[in-house]
Amino acid sequence: MKKLLVPFAVLCLLVSNQKVSAQTEPLISPRPLTLETAKGNLKLSAATKIIVRGLPTEALYLKDKLSVSTGLNIPVTITPKASQNNILLQLDESKSTDFGKEGYELVVNAKGIKIAATDKAGLFYGIQTLIQLISVEKKGRLATVPFVTIKDKPRFSWRAMMLDEGRHFKGEKVVKQLLDDMAMLKMNVFHWHLTDDQGWRIEIKKYPELTRIGSKRKDSQLAWRSDKRSGKPHEGFYTQEQIKEVVRYAAERHITVVPEIEMPGHATAAIAAYPWLGTTGEKVEVPVTFGKFKDTYNVADPKVYTFLEDVLTEVMALFPSKVIHIGGDEVLYDQWKSSPQIQALMVRENLKSPADVQIWFTNKISKFIASKGRRMMGWNEIMGGKVHEFTDEKETIVKEKLDQGTIVHFWRGTTDMITSAASKGYDLVNSYHIYTYLDYDYKEIPIRKAYDFNPIPEGLDPKYDKHVLGLGCQMWSEFIPEVADMQRKIYPRLAAYAEVGWTDLSRKDYTYFKNTMKLIEAHWKTEGVEVAIADYDAQTEETKK
Repeated sequence: MKKLLVPFAVLCLLVSNQKVSAQTEPLISPRPLTLETAKGNLKLSAATKIIVRGLPTEALYLKDKLSVSTGLNIPVTITPKASQNNILLQLDESKSTDFGKEGYELVVNAKGIKIAATDKAGLFYGIQTLIQLISVEKKGRLATVPFVTIKDKPRFSWRAMMLDEGRHFKGEKVVKQLLDDMAMLKMNVFHWHLTDDQGWRIEIKKYPELTRIGSKRKDSQLAWRSDKRSGKPHEGFYTQEQIKEVVRYAAERHITVVPEIEMPGHATAAIAAYPWLGTTGEKVEVPVTFGKFKDTYNVADPKVYTFLEDVLTEVMALFPSKVIHIGGDEVLYDQWKSSPQIQALMVRENLKSPADVQIWFTNKISKFIASKGRRMMGWNEIMGGKVHEFTDEKETIVKEKLDQGTIVHFWRGTTDMITSAASKGYDLVNSYHIYTYLDYDYKEIPIRKAYDFNPIPEGLDPKYDKHVLGLGCQMWSEFIPEVADMQRKIYPRLAAYAEVGWTDLSRKDYTYFKNTMKLIEAHWKTEGVEVAIADYDAQTEETKK
């Protein structure tokens, strides 16, 4: 397990001693559903034990975190001696009605600490709350926890952060840091954008040119619509063994890694590796600029489906996730409109528009993914409709119907599109770009705006609320090559999105959140994370280096 440089609990103690908040309710991020306090504190000492049966991963995680934060070497046991300051981790299926899979109950009183949940995920989230409650009095000798009773569960089942490495490769160390911080905030989906026009970042053994050629480019554009270039090549990809390690690391933190393999557009890097994949068949290079590109897979060629099925088969062998993301956004239809093969396909399959072609293609991929016991997800262009100004309305009118089992990832368009999809029974994740894009600066998405985002849109009939699975926040990396710059975009807004996903609307309180953030920001800084300095009370906020 990764050890933090400075204990979070120590920071809690230091900040609370400075009287950051006059509130009597302990500061926990994200804020729990219910929290009752009582007078008194429980003392943790060398005599404390972690009592558990059959939960080695969670117990050892807690042991490691307590060792770092308190200096106490608290053993794990299934047969404790009599003591009144033990920590009990307990699975209790009877609580499923109240807490679901991810909820938990945390009770701290004179008898000890008890975390109960119906599933290991709930226990893990209870552990995260416990860690935030601990104050250290004498390092290595004594720590205290206030008497509390907490009953907690998330508002949404999908609480995601996306990292785009197709544009700029960041590497395993950076990814693991993000997973640690997501876990602390009870986020449970890491959406990993691994392929795009400017780079293919995942080893596919059957097609080695994808990484030998597709993972490298000669230069990089420095700013939108700019002729300035970095003047140096960029490359990088994950081996399958590295992918397995990231997936294992995430699973220990109850985070599902959802891979995104872009199709049928954003495919230039793949086509550069294997030109026969493209609609024109022409040789291309991995682009050094960013934006939208005309290169698309030739969806009329059976060999292209064989390729994509081969790729997805290797991907699904690496990722246990029940959801596989296929992108599907920003497809330029120019090559399809001028391709005799695509035009013949449209006649043969009675497809009336390029958007119909995309839905037809997407449904073929969906059926293949479903045949492997998985579920397909894609950006909301996969439904058709005029999402972008660069498409002609006639191109986006559709008669084809997207497979009902698809998860629609809404990011752009009118809110009518998301309410329409939900009312038709499609499950959705809401990542509306004006609220959730982490590459946007703090003037466009100040912390308060991120915090106030509601994944359930206005106008949606409450009977369809169940189709909104949750939200994702996206870290697109076109013009953010450096890790420090990326971190300042992510932190502190990540905590706001975590609260959007977890905390019930009735419990949201921006003042409470701001006070909590004083602790969270201090913790991040001790990890060496670059945190944006922002005025939480300002309408617009600026980052400072």
